[in-house]
This record gives sequence, structure tokens and C-alpha cells, in this order.
Amino acid sequence: MTRHRHPARDLAQIAVFAGLIAALGLPGGIQVGSTSVMITFQTLGVMLAGAVLGPRKGVAAVAVFAVLVAAGLPLLSGGRGGISWLTTAPSAGYPYGWLLGAFVIGLATRRLLPAYRLWLALPLTALGGMVAVYAVGVPVTALNAGVPLGAAFVDSLKFWPGDLIKVVVTVLVARQVHRAYPGLIGRPAGGRPTRAVAGDPVAADGRAPGGSTPSRARPAGSRDGGSPAPAAAHPDHHPTGGDR
Repeated sequence: MTRHRHPARDLAQIAVFAGLIAALGLPGGIQVGSTSVMITFQTLGVMLAGAVLGPRKGVAAVAVFAVLVAAGLPLLSGGRGGISWLTTAPSAGYPYGWLLGAFVIGLATRRLLPAYRLWLALPLTALGGMVAVYAVGVPVTALNAGVPLGAAFVDSLKFWPGDLIKVVVTVLVARQVHRAYPGLIGRPAGGRPTRAVAGDPVAADGRAPGGSTPSRARPAGSRDGGSPAPAAAHPDHHPTGGDR
């Protein structure tokens, strides 16, 4: 059975999480280390988008956010916006890493459901929210900042403590959301229609298993449930007025 999609609801969810990522940039960032890449809360919104919405809508939410930033809206932490923050800035690789991270987290979450086990969700969410993001962001930082790749990797260690906390928060939130809305990602549990099986009594529509209509009891001496058959005449009896 294919899952029914609701475009209006999907667009609303994508817009909500794009707005959440933008809102998490309002507190600003923390400047630590040799590069100008700041520690922000926006990675939490990216992780939540993938873990709650799944790979398709999670990536779409991050993509909407990135497009708005490229258009010049000051949605990045600290009120930054414009195409340069996605091309030449030292942090330019991280929004692209967010796209990959949301996809990995969403795909992993969809595979974990309906049994969302914490001991599996934690490392898989860290794989998408940290490893996948750093795999794109760190090389771009080294390229745009003109520093060795090793130095850019060492500089990224400043993100680890905060990102680990974000992973835990994401997993705890996602578990509660999917417990309350089990059909949010993938096909809802128990979505298959029930069918009559062999040995069942008459189904709800009045038909016996297999689609045939149950037969009715026939009265004694009747033909096909109709009127009783006339009694046979006695051999010594001759009806009056009959021809000879």
C-alpha cells in the first residue's frame, strides 16, 4: 500500500523547520579558535529537521533556509546573509554539510522506526549531525581560510561538546514526537486493511470467507429453498373426471 501524501501539510512542516533553523540563529554565535567559524545553535534545528521530518522533508527544510540566506536574508547566526556566506566564507561548507546531515539523520530515523531504540539512535544521529557535517564543512574551511586540513580539523573540535549535547536533545525529542505521531515518517503502523481468513465466521458484509454468500437452510421437501414439492399420488388412486 502506498502512503498518501498531503502536500499542504508537508509544505507547512518544511516551512516550520526552516523557520526553526532561522530562529536558533537569533541568540548569535560564539567565536572560538583561529578561524571565523562560530559555534551556533542552528545545527540543532538541522538535526531535528532530519529526525522529525525524515530525509525528504528534512533536506527540503534546510534547502529552503539556505536559499533564503543566499537571497540575502540575514538568517545565519549573528545576522549574516548573502551568497558570499555560501561560497567564499570559511564557514561556507557547513550549510552544505547540513543538507547531507539532515538526509543521513532522516534516513537513519526512518530505518529505526517504529522501534526507535536510543542506543541505536544516538550514534546514527551523531553520524549525520556531526560526521557528515564536518566531512563537508572542514575541507571547505581549510580551502577558504587558507589553512592546512589538519589545522581546520583541530579547529572543528570546538564544536564537539555542544554538538554531542544537541544529538542527545534531538534523539529525546524525536522519540517523543514519533511516539505521539507514529506515521510522521513512512507508512503508519497498522495501516493495512484487515482481511477475512480461512476458518473465520461470516464477514461483516454478510459474505462467507472467499466472497461467497452463505447458503440458507432448506426446509424439508423443498426444491432450492422454494415451495414444498407436491406429494406423489397413490398408485391405486384415480382422479375423478380424468381421461381413460
